[in-house]
Amino acid sequence: MSNTARANILARLREPQSPECGFSERDYLSRYDWDTAERVKRFTERMVAVRAEVHHATPDTWLAVVSQVCAAKGLSNLLVSPETVLGKQLHAQAARFPTLKTYDQPIESWKQELFYGVDAAFTGTYGGIAETGTLIVIPSADEPRLMSLVPPVHIAVLEVDKLYTTFAEAVQAQGWVQMGMPTNALLISGPSKSADIEQTLAYGVHGPKELVVILI
Repeated sequence: MSNTARANILARLREPQSPECGFSERDYLSRYDWDTAERVKRFTERMVAVRAEVHHATPDTWLAVVSQVCAAKGLSNLLVSPETVLGKQLHAQAARFPTLKTYDQPIESWKQELFYGVDAAFTGTYGGIAETGTLIVIPSADEPRLMSLVPPVHIAVLEVDKLYTTFAEAVQAQGWVQMGMPTNALLISGPSKSADIEQTLAYGVHGPKELVVILI
């Protein structure tokens, strides 16, 4: 390589150029023109495409839908927080569901049971993204991260009025820029999956094998 060529390469590395991005491409990331029906349609299509389940319900029927899902999957127990708004409603009608378990002790005290004795977990969500078929979950003291990570089945409720067209819209609508980006936000697009070197797809390798979304 000549000294001139080397000098040119080093000069480009020292002064990196921003990639070209036309206005239309940048604008697309913040375009919020899908109505509710379109958001629901696209979210459902994308979730189903990656082997997640989506069940549609109303504020009056979602408990019945959760009960039906539990029965169809033959669940013997369900991990549910008794402190959240939705969790309180489930616990108030506990007879309709499998045995309800609570995450009410340090993980060291019941790690064995959580990893080997819990069939499914139920959580709420902070929103969804229609463009990619994604749930926004922010773990808390009431619903720790392991609830959506360890049990083989994750049942999550998403309210349609929190279903956004794009991630950019979700960030803006939920005030993440003004209040600061959450440090523990999870973006979940389907059940856990991975492929080996031969591209054989396996589910449940790094998290729940099944994801069930109750869309209210």
